[in-house]
Amino acid sequence: MRRTGRPRGGDGRDGAAPAAAPTDTDTLPAMKNKVKGATLGAAVGVGVALVGIPAGIWALGFTAAGIAAGSVAAKMMSAVAIANSGAVPAGSAVAVLQSVGAAGFSLGAKIGLTSTLGPLGAAAGAKLFKGQDKPGDKPK
Repeated sequence: MRRTGRPRGGDGRDGAAPAAAPTDTDTLPAMKNKVKGATLGAAVGVGVALVGIPAGIWALGFTAAGIAAGSVAAKMMSAVAIANSGAVPAGSAVAVLQSVGAAGFSLGAKIGLTSTLGPLGAAAGAKLFKGQDKPGDKPK
């Protein structure tokens, strides 16, 4: 069998319809939607890192004034103290959460969290964002 150098199928001569090449007018709105989704996702990821996680730690009862009475943090501290003969060991989850609750994240932790959660949010936003490809289209 001799090769002729031309592509097989899809050229209209063998009964198959020629493949339509995507045009800029077809792909540009879809790409804009992905960029919008990625931007929104990155903003959500960074917001979670800088605001959501510290707010969640505070809501558990790890505050700047100490562990709030009757909170989840107080129950955690009690359990750790009972397990360790009345002391809360340095480096334990309770100690680390109290440190974050009292002083916030260090600069290194903020950089690490935002550099991890920002791109994760961007990837999720680009993948999940569903909008209109063309004016007049129904949302997907």
